[in-house]
Amino acid sequence: MMEQIIQYFESIDPVLAAFYATLFTWALTALGASLVFFFKTLNRAVLDGMLGFTGGVMVAASFWSLLAPGIEMSPGEGFVKVIPAAVGFLFGALFLFGLDKVLPHLHINFKESEKEGIKTPWHKTTLLTLAITLHNIPEGLAVGVLFGGVAAGFEGASIGGAVALALGIGLQNFPEGFAVAMPLRRQGLSRTKSFMYGQASALVEPIAAVIGAWAVMSFQPILPYALSFAAGAMIFVVVEEVIPETQQDKHTDIAVMGFIGGFIVMMTLDVGLG
Repeated sequence: MMEQIIQYFESIDPVLAAFYATLFTWALTALGASLVFFFKTLNRAVLDGMLGFTGGVMVAASFWSLLAPGIEMSPGEGFVKVIPAAVGFLFGALFLFGLDKVLPHLHINFKESEKEGIKTPWHKTTLLTLAITLHNIPEGLAVGVLFGGVAAGFEGASIGGAVALALGIGLQNFPEGFAVAMPLRRQGLSRTKSFMYGQASALVEPIAAVIGAWAVMSFQPILPYALSFAAGAMIFVVVEEVIPETQQDKHTDIAVMGFIGGFIVMMTLDVGLG
């Protein structure tokens, strides 16, 4: 089954492949958000474990799917070889740092008084959705960049690796969709509105993926920088947002074990399929 999927993605336009792959990651977000129709509450320990899993997947993907291939395909030796990765990683983190300071948002486990970004009268529901949207930008970008790298013929970039990344991100998007929909339900929104907000948080992923794939195919020398850029953006999200969200209650050990589980799953997928 997996071989057939990889063969299919090899046979189509890489931009279209990136779009389809991130439609899958969005669909799993929507599937997770749909659980709001069947459950009334979300146990806080489960939520923290889910968020930990998300962080583990993102950190593992940053190294195994993005940084390592980016360094491998960089020209030169020694310190020269790592420069594109270092520069891209820095600018990826700075990009998310800028978005974090500008885009109004509120993290899942935080009080409304702790909202970030520019001041706005927007409701808490919108701010919660924007926080998860911020998570999803580098994820979609990473998938698109990998598919673009395969099309450009760069050594170290493979369809299997791109599919593995999309699968890993999709797996962590499932609990993420539930994790955003349930707090919205607790805020008093209807089940339908909670679902719509939850799934909408991942709509940015196909957009970012198409942009990433197109950019790499159009400007091939930027691929090592682009891979590391996505990695820097993802690590910024994990350290600045995901991990702090898991530290607001007494379930930190569960969050840590979720992180370890997510890391193992993503590492296994990348090595097994890449």
